[in-house]
Amino acid sequence: MKTEIKLIDYLSTRRSIPAFQMGEPGPSKDEVEQMLTLASRVPDHGKLAPWRFIVYRGEERRRISEELAKIAIGDRPDLSEEMVKVENTRLSRAPVVVAVVSRAAPHFKIPEWEQVMSAGAVCLNLVMAANAHGFASNWLTEWYAFDARAYAILGVNEGEKVAGFIHIGTPTVPPTERPRPELAEIVTWVGDDA
Repeated sequence: MKTEIKLIDYLSTRRSIPAFQMGEPGPSKDEVEQMLTLASRVPDHGKLAPWRFIVYRGEERRRISEELAKIAIGDRPDLSEEMVKVENTRLSRAPVVVAVVSRAAPHFKIPEWEQVMSAGAVCLNLVMAANAHGFASNWLTEWYAFDARAYAILGVNEGEKVAGFIHIGTPTVPPTERPRPELAEIVTWVGDDA
């Protein structure tokens, strides 16, 4: 039975689980669709929806991972056996991987930068939507998010970019905390009350 949690409590304890520490069960197709519906509820100046989703599930994740590995091994034939294994499992570590694809483009009114940030907001919303459904999630960008040769394998079209790959599954280990920045190091106060 899932426990309800207040948003403020969730945000104060939110953590990512590494993709290689996720396992089955993954979300069903219906659950993924619910997550994507929630993920798409982001600020979107001009209602452009300058992003889209590609959902990788089942055995197709392994086939795509192996195709990506061919590029990596071709670029670095001296990869260790361990790194070859890593390359061969890029999309098969978690049961479901969702690519958030940015379609940001020049627009007469909406700055392209705002469109890019909207895609980033979609990534974070998807992470939180997966958590709200009781699953672990992790937002990753790896080399293949930035390599045009991988785009055809991944289903990314010309003119698009990958904002992130959201890995979703069931955690196999409890989350651990990591260092967070001190507010004094990242906040500038401006005004009389500062």
